[in-house]
Amino acid sequence: MELFDRMLELSGQGFYCAQILLILALESEGKEDPDLIRAMSGLNGGLGFSGRTCGALTGGCCLLGYFCGKGEAGELEDPNASAMICELVEWFEESMGEAYGGCSCGQILDGDPGNKMRRCPGIVEGVFEKCLEILQKNGTI
Repeated sequence: MELFDRMLELSGQGFYCAQILLILALESEGKEDPDLIRAMSGLNGGLGFSGRTCGALTGGCCLLGYFCGKGEAGELEDPNASAMICELVEWFEESMGEAYGGCSCGQILDGDPGNKMRRCPGIVEGVFEKCLEILQKNGTI
């Protein structure tokens, strides 16, 4: 199944931006983690549907952290973890921020609920692809 089609399928099942990104990350490893996906719901809609920082951006940061962060006491974080996340944030600010006048859901949607279907799928797909690019460039995946 193509990435965009899978994203639309997940959206049709009631998942949102941040959740979709982590479901895709988990699926890339053949895993499921409903507890993690449930926790990701706090980022949807710009932090609990408050319209603040885009959930695709914060979800993308979590996706990078999933692959390069510290998860257990004896584990070390990838030394490039912060740089990878900063690269994603800078890319998002430059590309999406400039295109939509900012990085918040409110700015991206611009008061038009229809923009959720017109803009968000492409944004989530772009974030996922940028995360993969960053992870591959750093030898993490």
